[in-house]
Amino acid sequence: MSLSSAQTPHSELVGSLYRDHRGWLLAWLRRNVACPQRAEDLSQDTFVRLLGRTDLKAPREPRAFLAAVAKGLLFDYFRRAALEQAYLNELMLIPEAEQPSPEEQQLILEDLKAIDRLLGKLSSKSRSAFLYSRLDGLSHAEIAERLGVSVPRVRQYLAQGIRQCYIALYGEPA
Repeated sequence: MSLSSAQTPHSELVGSLYRDHRGWLLAWLRRNVACPQRAEDLSQDTFVRLLGRTDLKAPREPRAFLAAVAKGLLFDYFRRAALEQAYLNELMLIPEAEQPSPEEQQLILEDLKAIDRLLGKLSSKSRSAFLYSRLDGLSHAEIAERLGVSVPRVRQYLAQGIRQCYIALYGEPA
């Protein structure tokens, strides 16, 4: 079977978007990211993300659509970079003799990124409720007050966070 016979309408649409707008997207990303290699990676990641979508339809405004997808990836990149910097800053506060080895530091950083990806699947209020509960030890009532929602809603948010943790550990429930 040749490569061209394996084309689907979905992959043809992504291919068309790639051919027609990749140069524009890359230029847009270069204006928003200091590192040209990172811009290149984000450009490629944008199209890979589109290939992974099952419900992709031809956008009326392709550039606006591509920019929206790329902005999401850009936001994820900056959030992970901020997380990594916060970890490194905290690491500097630990006496050198007590610091984890470079290998352990890398494993911890990878775990933090995995947790970030996991929590990134939650709504902002679910994520905040989960972090308030697990990191700050706030009660359901305190979380409800901070988020401006009811206590039963906080319980729903926490259940969503726990479900994401379950999926990360054991996979999708059957």
